[in-house]
Amino acid sequence: MKVIVIGGGPAGMMAAITAAESDNQVTLIEKMTSLGKKLLITGKGRCNITSSLDISKFIKNVPGNGRFLYSCFEQYTNKDIIQFLKKQGLEVKEERGNRIFPITDKAQDVLNCFIKKIEELNIHTILGEKVEKILVNETENGKTVKGVKTNRQTIHADKIILATGGKSYPLTGSTGDGYKIAKEIGHTVTTIKPSLVPLETFDEKNKELQGLSLKNISIQFIDKTKNKIIYEDFGEMIFTHFGISGPTILSGSAHLVRYKNIEELLKNHNIILKIDLKPALSPEKLDSRILRDFEEEKNKQFKNSLDKLLPQKLINPIIEETGINPTKQVNTVTKQERQKIVQILKNFEVTIKGFRPIEEAIITSGGINIKEINPKTMESKLVSGLYFAGEIIDVDSYTGGFNLQIAYSTGYVAGKGEV
Repeated sequence: MKVIVIGGGPAGMMAAITAAESDNQVTLIEKMTSLGKKLLITGKGRCNITSSLDISKFIKNVPGNGRFLYSCFEQYTNKDIIQFLKKQGLEVKEERGNRIFPITDKAQDVLNCFIKKIEELNIHTILGEKVEKILVNETENGKTVKGVKTNRQTIHADKIILATGGKSYPLTGSTGDGYKIAKEIGHTVTTIKPSLVPLETFDEKNKELQGLSLKNISIQFIDKTKNKIIYEDFGEMIFTHFGISGPTILSGSAHLVRYKNIEELLKNHNIILKIDLKPALSPEKLDSRILRDFEEEKNKQFKNSLDKLLPQKLINPIIEETGINPTKQVNTVTKQERQKIVQILKNFEVTIKGFRPIEEAIITSGGINIKEINPKTMESKLVSGLYFAGEIIDVDSYTGGFNLQIAYSTGYVAGKGEV
């Protein structure tokens, strides 16, 4: 059987490998001049391969249509991708948060494993060529044929796998081409939005905080109109020139993008990020800690007394929030004023303005409507012999290796499926 895979990312490469292992004649087409460009920038260039969590827990980490992936995750697990890499000679390691990385800390080494297998299986790889159209019911010599039309040629096939990715990181080739191709043959594409994306804020204090990285903090995204917690997390974040980013913020964005009336709420300043800067300390213990620091610094002014407690960049914004005179002697700070300091340290607020552009998102939310795809095979319910894999499908997850696992699992299942 002749199989064409469109897209040379992790989903496309896995689909091509799986199809070739079933003795199919496989052609892999990638419009960029090399395979796996987006894979190389995952995990800040280190590639967070997958998660060590039990595969049954993966769906909880996929807020975007997770249940649809149940069969795919069962058919190709995190243990399977780790075994695949080991067979290619690459060992892995586990880090905090169940994250699995290559032992070498190089995404290139993960990509090399895929490329090595593609070469071993003699998969015909076409680089720097763009698929413009999928041919569904073309007639040739009285026969109906399937295939693809590129900017250079027409190639016929029995089976086509569309794995062109989403719209995030367009410099890696994810420019949304697949959505247009799928629409032309009758598929529905749900609203495309950025997910796992940095957030913009209204606050002027961000200018002072730019570049500040916070670790071991607790965060909550809150809908002020309902006093409702939309998402909460523990970990790291960073202040930027436009707002906020970092692992906890990116994961939170995946919830915000799906929250009802989010655009209206953002416009009216009703989405708040609440940060607990000292989650390990109860309010009482934090007050005791502040009191102890003040006793050691009792001859200093308030503005010079917080160095042991806070990073330098946080001191001025915190002082401004308290309303306490910065030049006030520490030994004259009242109990009520200390309680105000505690309250702000446990509830430091930032007002969210909106999402950064989709080009800056790690993942695209939205894509081919899952109602039009068979979850057990990844085959189109509308066009026989057409399969989907990876980010082009309307599924997306948190950070932590889950999105890459979606790519491997859907790619494997699409590659395996018979026509």
